Amino acid sequence: MSERLVIATRASRLALWQAEHVQVRLQALYPNVQVDLLKLSTRGDEILDRSLSKVGGKGLFVKELELALLDGRADLAVHSLKDVPVDLQEPFELSTILARADCRDAFVSNRYARIAELPAGAIVGTSSLRREAQLRSRFPHLQIEPLRGNLDTRLSKLDNDQYAAIILAAAGLDRLGLAHRIKHHIDVEDSLPAAGQGALGIEILASRMALRSLLQPIGCEVTTACAIAERTVSKMLGGSCQVPLAAYARVDDGVLRLRGLVATPTGRSIYRAEACGGLGIAVELGEQVASELISQGADKILAALSEPQA
Repeated sequence: MSERLVIATRASRLALWQAEHVQVRLQALYPNVQVDLLKLSTRGDEILDRSLSKVGGKGLFVKELELALLDGRADLAVHSLKDVPVDLQEPFELSTILARADCRDAFVSNRYARIAELPAGAIVGTSSLRREAQLRSRFPHLQIEPLRGNLDTRLSKLDNDQYAAIILAAAGLDRLGLAHRIKHHIDVEDSLPAAGQGALGIEILASRMALRSLLQPIGCEVTTACAIAERTVSKMLGGSCQVPLAAYARVDDGVLRLRGLVATPTGRSIYRAEACGGLGIAVELGEQVASELISQGADKILAALSEPQA
C-alpha cells in the first residue's frame, strides 16, 4: 500500500468539502496513509459569462483534474457525480461511487416560500437546461435566466436582487451548512434530478487496480446501481448540457425503479419513461428507459438540439 495518496479537486468551497469528505474517510480506513489534496482551477470554474451548454459542457470541470492523474501529480480525483461525463474515455475510470445525499432540487428565495408564489415575469436563475425545461412546463409565466458561478457566487447574485429566486442542488447547500437558505425542496415528481445528482464519484486511471481495491470500502452498492442505471440513460441519449434530460433511480425493497425524462428547452414537449428490476440489471434498465423515450419521440428533440445554431 502506498504511504501517500493525493486527491485532485477543484478549489471551490463545495468541491473542497467533497474532497475533504473522501480524505477523512480514507484516513479513517488507512491511518498509516497520508492523504493530501491538490487544489486546481478548471475551465468550468473560470468561464462564468456563458452557459455550460455553450462552452463545452460539464467535462470542463474534470479535464484539469484528469491531467493531474495522467502526469502523476494526483492518484484520484473527486467529483460531483453529475459533473462526470457519461462517456468517460480510457485511460480513466469511474472507480467508486459513494452513498448519495439528498438528490432533490432546492428552491431558494429571499422573498417567496414556493415557486407557485412567484408572480408573472419573476426572474428565476438556474444553470441547468433540465431544470429550466421542467420549470417552463409548470410555470410558463416565469422568466428563466442563466446562473453561473460557484455556490457562494450564485447565492450572492440572489442576495443582490438579480433574481427573485434560484434553483440549486439541495445536496450542495446541505454540505456547506446552508440548508437554512432552502425555502422549499422540490419533489422529484416536479423536478426529476440529473443523473448522479447528490452522489460523489471518484475517478482514477483504469490501470491502478490496487487503488481501485483500496477505494472499494467507501463505495455504496445501492447508489452505484442507481447511478449506473441513470448514467446509462444519459449515455444512450447523448446526455450533455445541451440536452434537457433527467434520470433518477431509487431502490425500495430490493427493486430498482428508474425514471427518465427528455424535454424541449421550452418545456412544451416532455417525454417520460420508467422501468423496474433488480440491482444487477441496472444497465439493462437504463437501456430500456432510453429506448422507450426514443420511441416516444425524444430522438427528434435530440436531433434538433444537435443541429448547428445559426
